Amino acid sequence: MSLTILWLLPAIASVALMLLPARATRAAKYLGMATSLVVLTWAVFLAVAFSPSGARFQFTEDLSWIPAFGARYSLGLDGIGLVLVLLTVVLMPLLLLAGWRDADANEGRGGHTYVALMLAVEAMVLMSFVATDILLFYIFFEAMLIPMYFLIGGFGGSDGARTPAAVKFLLYNLFGGLIMLTAVIGLYVVTIRSGLGVDGHGTFSFEVISEASANGRLEASSGVLNLIFLGFIFAFAVKAPLWPLHSWLPDAAVSATPASAVLMMAVMDKVGTFAMLRFCIGLFPDASTTFAPVMSGLAVVSIVYGAVLAIGQTDVMRLISYTSISHFGFIVLGIFALTSQGQSGSTLYMVNHGISTAALFLIAGFLVSQRGSRLIADYGGVQKVAPVLAGTFLIAGLATLSLPGLAPFISEFLVLIGTFTRYPVAAILASSALVLSAIYILWTYQRMMGGPAPSKSIDDGAPPIRDLGWRERVVVAPLILALLALGFFPRLVLDFVNPAVSHTLTSVHQTDPAPSVAGER
Repeated sequence: MSLTILWLLPAIASVALMLLPARATRAAKYLGMATSLVVLTWAVFLAVAFSPSGARFQFTEDLSWIPAFGARYSLGLDGIGLVLVLLTVVLMPLLLLAGWRDADANEGRGGHTYVALMLAVEAMVLMSFVATDILLFYIFFEAMLIPMYFLIGGFGGSDGARTPAAVKFLLYNLFGGLIMLTAVIGLYVVTIRSGLGVDGHGTFSFEVISEASANGRLEASSGVLNLIFLGFIFAFAVKAPLWPLHSWLPDAAVSATPASAVLMMAVMDKVGTFAMLRFCIGLFPDASTTFAPVMSGLAVVSIVYGAVLAIGQTDVMRLISYTSISHFGFIVLGIFALTSQGQSGSTLYMVNHGISTAALFLIAGFLVSQRGSRLIADYGGVQKVAPVLAGTFLIAGLATLSLPGLAPFISEFLVLIGTFTRYPVAAILASSALVLSAIYILWTYQRMMGGPAPSKSIDDGAPPIRDLGWRERVVVAPLILALLALGFFPRLVLDFVNPAVSHTLTSVHQTDPAPSVAGER
């Protein structure tokens, strides 16, 4: 019951909060915070009890769910899922604290509902990371869209763009989910023909299907399996998001509150890349190898495209959104390099991106909430009046451009090394993002934090910028410390991740390419 408790606690709290009266916003905030801290404590207990050298899936639970379909309530936690669970539960109390006033501002629309929706997303994301039944995963993969839709459309900004952004977010992801549902049904039919279920039924068990796939026991042609793979990867590429299925992300991120936008980019979207690593590669090893060059090419386009568009943005929140598209490209690139360094780096990148994006987006959100403008041109001279805000923004920005000594550097380095051994041209092209990211981060810092305050803002009577308060510092400090700690001690994550990555590569019959010297025959 360990993993059931993990996701059920925030789910029950979410329902309880929905039942509170609208005026109970204050009580809802404290109950939501208390729940997130209890879930964090429970996840830490699981992490301490987890053995990296033990079985691949630990704390397993397996109960009959829908016998007619062969579907089961099957849960298990491996090293990759564990570090993403920890990312989720660590960020949640910080996001609730960061959005503490968002609930108050939306009290007329139900501040308690805002907190309930945040916890609902957490519960469904946690279930996605521990589900080992494919149908069970799919249900929660789709269900998490509903609370996020209401967080964007019901509690986002007031500029009239939040409703179209929420609809765009929902339609893109529902369409991806519909394609995936077709693929799930197709895979189920394949398991019936392969005799993998019991009593003539098929199975949705990830462990059973992945083992059969690795041993060549799936009764389906390579063409059929390739089509099913494409159905899965399409849905995950929308969620990630990967170019050219990315356009919903910037609109949704700038229309949501900063806290819910971080929940979407830093936590929920990781389900897409996590699922690529677990389900696409684990279930379809041959198709993954076949389409790896295509996926690597799309990842490189995402990396460069996101970085180039970030440079041209005048809206600071939209700029950060485009940097995430670039970073998700790195994650996908490492996954489909099909090397141990690439996949370990990708998993570490998921964690580090979650932390660095949370820090940068929240700090920018604190600043925007004071001035009421997202335009970079409306700022200047912030470092003179708010040195802590400017300093933490700089650290988060330097982490985003993968400065050595900060957490994202190691993960990006591993991805590039792992990719270079198999696709050297892709690695070289992806390396251009190192220069592009330096341009958009340092130029943004110079315009917003350096120099004098813009005269236009002063003439318009804009409120003066203040430094971070105690609540905001409590939110930012753990994120900055995590960026420093994982920058120097990446083993805190890699020790859990590496055994799971080795198991994945073994199941797809892949080994790291032997290093070669130019001119060697």
